[in-house]
Amino acid sequence: MTREAIYDGKVIRVAKLEGRWEVVEHAPAVAVLVLRQVAGGAEVLLVSQRRPAVGRATWELPAGLIDAGETPEGAARRELAEEVGLGGTFVKIAEMFSSPGFTDEKIYLFEATDLFESVLPGDEDDLEFAWKPLLDSYWKIARGDVASSSPTLLGLTYALGRRGELP
Repeated sequence: MTREAIYDGKVIRVAKLEGRWEVVEHAPAVAVLVLRQVAGGAEVLLVSQRRPAVGRATWELPAGLIDAGETPEGAARRELAEEVGLGGTFVKIAEMFSSPGFTDEKIYLFEATDLFESVLPGDEDDLEFAWKPLLDSYWKIARGDVASSSPTLLGLTYALGRRGELP
């Protein structure tokens, strides 16, 4: 398959395949589902940050790119420690392509349990994180009331399905 580079940037590369398909080549990424049970029900740990590509802040699962030479689980561990200061036991839930019609970006979704403090210095100064009600978060994101990501919605759907609470 012929591959012609059209643009080579810091995060993405745009290529033309076979002289006709323009594709965005992107490093793989991870997202981490973290839940806790409280008196009012289940809560999910979400991170808010400004996302210039969509012109607003989003609430998402802790997430980030897999660095060169890093395993998906290693990246999930690093991202959770950098973004929210937690470590734990990690289990892969799913892997998916974010939008295979135009990009090769692959996302690995993990769940972290048996949590403990594990702080790493982060690279984002504008992150905010909070525990949010699981079902309420699902509905706000699914309706589009809160901007988020597809791995986040998948993680929330997975959690609700496992708990027998799928709407």
